[in-house]
Order: sequence, then C-alpha cells, then structure tokens
Amino acid sequence: MAFFFFDPRYFLIVGPFLLLAMWANWKVKGTFERYNKGSLRSGLSGLDTARMILQASGLRDVKIEAVPGMLSDHYDPHDRVVRLSQEILQGRTPAAVAVAAHECGHALQDAENYKPMEIRSSIVPVVGLGTKMAMPMFLFGFLLGGMRGMPFGSLLLWLGVIGFGMGVLFHLVTLPVEFDASRRAFRILSSSGMVTEEEMPAVKKVLYAAGFTYVAAALVALAEMVYWIMLLIGGGRDE
Repeated sequence: MAFFFFDPRYFLIVGPFLLLAMWANWKVKGTFERYNKGSLRSGLSGLDTARMILQASGLRDVKIEAVPGMLSDHYDPHDRVVRLSQEILQGRTPAAVAVAAHECGHALQDAENYKPMEIRSSIVPVVGLGTKMAMPMFLFGFLLGGMRGMPFGSLLLWLGVIGFGMGVLFHLVTLPVEFDASRRAFRILSSSGMVTEEEMPAVKKVLYAAGFTYVAAALVALAEMVYWIMLLIGGGRDE
C-alpha cells in the first residue's frame, strides 16, 4: 500500500476539486469586490433591503443583527435572526443588497417550512459529530490493522467512511437550500423595484458566484469519500 500519509492517489482524485474550490472562493470574493462599488439608484442599503423584504413577507418577528467578519452573513433558524456583516448592512451596492436578500430568502424558507432546509437543520448535530470523528476513526482503524482485515480495525475504518458520507449528505442537502434562497432573492429584488433592470445582472453574478462555492464544496466532499472508499477496498490488495 502507498504510504498512508502521502498517497499520490489522493491528489489525483481529490486535488482537481480542491483547486476548483479554491478558484470558486477566489471568484466569489472577486465578484463581490467588483460589484461592491458605487450605489444603487434606489439608495437602499443591505439593512434597508432586509427590513423591506421581511416586512413585506410578514416576518416582523425575524430580527436583523450585525455579525463580525467579511462574507460571514447567514440566517440562524434557531434564533430566527438574519445576521449581516457591517459591509452588507451599510453597503448600498448590488453586492450588498444581493447578499442581504439571499439571507432573507432563508428566513422565507424557514417560515414556509421548506423541506430541504428542515432536513438540513435536523441532520446538523449528527453530521457535526460524524465529520468530527471520521478522521480519528479512520486513523485508529488503520493503526489497529483494519487494512489487513482485522475486524475491529475494519469496523473503525468503515465508520470513518460513514462519517465522511455524512458530510457529503450535508453538502448535497445544502445545494437546493442555497440555490432556492438565491432564486427567491433574485425574484424579490427584480419584482419589487428595489433594483433596476440594468442593475440586476450584477446581482445575478454575485448570487451565482456564491452558489458555485457550495457546488465546489460538495464535489470536494464527494471526491474525498470516493478516495477513502477506494483506499479501503483496495488496501488489502496493495499490501
């Protein structure tokens, strides 16, 4: 078997998707910076946008709070809070309103009991534990002779693979949640007149770039699980 801690197959199978994920993160930051300049004709800020969307949707009990960091914006379904960074709250740019509208899209999903979002929220505790324990179980399984067919070691190896699989499941469930929130944001901003027709392409590009990061992350998780399964199945033959 190839040396466990430096297996060229890992870079062949997972490497291309890691590069894709790096490119996606670079792309979303570049797109955000490009369209986070100037002001919308409406003069609305991200805070104004979020307030208007939530009020128009009857979600007056959903709060809006500031959160530190860049692009750290998110919706917390447990506390029913849309958390926006200062750059988004105060920004009056296509990028700022796009991000604010996207996070409000999650609040709308929550209010409508959007099934993929419910599934994602329900599996978070199990997925968190599974992904945290996946690598330790795999390493202990390897040390306990799992690659040589030792029963307990093999069990730990497969439990590790299951842990990676939980991460894949979470990423796959996340995709429809994020894309639906972006569709809602685009539709609301377009139909409400908060953003002009000429400004909508910039909004679309920001939302599209952000969505692609989730696709790249899902591909990385899937490739990693495939690698561990291939390593596990082929381990005995490589010895």
